[in-house]
Amino acid sequence: MDILIKAGQLFLSLSILILLHEFGHYIAARMFKTRVEKFYLFFNPWFEIFKFKKGETEYGLGWLPLGGYVKIAGMIDESMDKEAMKLPPQPYEFRSKPAWQRLIIMLGGIIMNVLLGIFIYWMLLFFAGEEYIPTKNLSYGIAVDSIGREMGFQNGDQIIAVDGKPVENFNKIAATIIIDMAKVVTVQRNGETVQVPIDELMIKKVIDSKSVNFISARMPFVIKAFSPNSVAKTAGLEPEDQVIAINNQPAFFYDEVRNQLTENREKEIAISVLRNKDTVTKSMTLSADGLLGVQVAPGTDFMKTEVVKYSFFGALPAGINKAWETLANYVKQFALIFSSKVQGYKHVGGFISIANAFEPTWNWLSFWSFTGFLSIALAFMNLLPIPALDGGHVVFTLYEMITRRKPNEKFLEYAQVAGMVILLTLLVYANGNDIVGLFR
Repeated sequence: MDILIKAGQLFLSLSILILLHEFGHYIAARMFKTRVEKFYLFFNPWFEIFKFKKGETEYGLGWLPLGGYVKIAGMIDESMDKEAMKLPPQPYEFRSKPAWQRLIIMLGGIIMNVLLGIFIYWMLLFFAGEEYIPTKNLSYGIAVDSIGREMGFQNGDQIIAVDGKPVENFNKIAATIIIDMAKVVTVQRNGETVQVPIDELMIKKVIDSKSVNFISARMPFVIKAFSPNSVAKTAGLEPEDQVIAINNQPAFFYDEVRNQLTENREKEIAISVLRNKDTVTKSMTLSADGLLGVQVAPGTDFMKTEVVKYSFFGALPAGINKAWETLANYVKQFALIFSSKVQGYKHVGGFISIANAFEPTWNWLSFWSFTGFLSIALAFMNLLPIPALDGGHVVFTLYEMITRRKPNEKFLEYAQVAGMVILLTLLVYANGNDIVGLFR
């Protein structure tokens, strides 16, 4: 069921983004009285699911969900309509329009994606506000996994700054370390200020391991609920019990409890909990996975969060800032692909990776938040100067505007083919990484 929910969210999100992206081209073309011959959601090689014609434009739904397109008269695009290009230029054709108009038509989809991203963030901030954990509110400091310890962090560290700059929002610290390729993190440890140097190879290790908890908020182990067949429930533990020791060894924090449970898999243990100011000890035998079968209290139960609320108009500049921050971070992530040390190209993913980024349950706030991110990411990717992408057409048009010479149409045809080969190769590579990852 989780797979279906994620796939459904992916399909809906991409459909919205593709439709509005192509509508951006469509509306820009119509604004300059340029004929749009086709407007399709998804590609339709050989056949389409349905189509209809209204005015000069054929609208339809293709069967291949790898994108969409508008076919603009007199433009060398993925349709490769060479016969039409042999005919004399017509006033309604793309090639007959001034370069500045063609540039706007090419940028129409990118502009629409940026505006959509801003609009989504605007509405999210207006309706839901922005909740985060201030770094200063981490009462128990941070918890780290094995990779976090290898980086030089310790459980209980209080993070002060990343590369000399305080990070107010704790939720952004891990991403800041990775995306910005931080050089040093300043922490408070046992009453002393300590500088933790970050090696690029450790950043690579975090990415390779896909560790999401190399740094997290440290918190007590408090039981909130039980899963079916829970060994903890069977042994007599109750909701709101707070674990304080295992086998008489102090284990107050979540990370300490998990370590103890892992070490005692398939063994009988004695768990001491604090229950209404009384200490209660229960015995149980752990399964092979070392799990108690419990749901623990979230970190927000132990640290105060901040909620920023926005008025309708106040949310607009905040939405613009959010979109800009999203774009800046995405560009930094993109740069990691080309880092010789980090080797981010090994982790470029396709549709499976994108689908897995959605929540396993349908949450509209989460859905729209990730769709906003995808809209900004799609704008950036389409701006890349690769023939067959909008960015490739933009480069050729800018060349024409600067040199006052049009690129040869044969050259444009060859460039379009080359660009399509590049994109197909990248598509196969990214989705191949996903498939290989399923078997690792």
